[in-house]
Amino acid sequence: MLLVLASASPSRKKILESAGVNPVIAPADVNEDAIIKEFGATPPVVEKLAQAKAEAVSFPHDVVVGCDSMLLLDGQLQGKPHTVENTIERWKQQRGKSAELLTGHYIIAPGGTFAGTARTVVNFGSPSDKDIEAYARSGEPLKCAGAFTLEAMGGWFIDSIEGDPSSVIGLSLPLLRKALYSFGLSVSDFW
Repeated sequence: MLLVLASASPSRKKILESAGVNPVIAPADVNEDAIIKEFGATPPVVEKLAQAKAEAVSFPHDVVVGCDSMLLLDGQLQGKPHTVENTIERWKQQRGKSAELLTGHYIIAPGGTFAGTARTVVNFGSPSDKDIEAYARSGEPLKCAGAFTLEAMGGWFIDSIEGDPSSVIGLSLPLLRKALYSFGLSVSDFW
């Protein structure tokens, strides 16, 4: 049995590889904007996005993992900023604050399905305007939920987190372990 990642995210792939799993990469092609429009920009939408991704790929005899992350800041969900200008604006809003990074998971296995959301508090530092602009122009945060990475250059600007570090990077290993156990599988089955 294989573990299939319904994502092209290099961060999610790296989490699994670092944890001893060589996943099959099967990026899902879903219209995220349409799903957000249908379900609203509220916390449950991360699970709906993860579900759409997992269901978009077909591996009926394997375990398929779909994930999606968004930042909940000041009561507003924020996804990927996509542009340098949006990234700069977001960082000026979030610096010095705490927010919740929500990572929705939807796992399909021969034994059923599992849905869950990992919630981790991110305590942002207070980078200078110069560093915010340089970080935005690096391109790294443009396709990242919350406009940051924990494991790369963005790590300079995160003071601390409270919760699961892997979920902030894009895939919660503890939540995936619970899903596998619910299907009667072990983590070591995929090493």
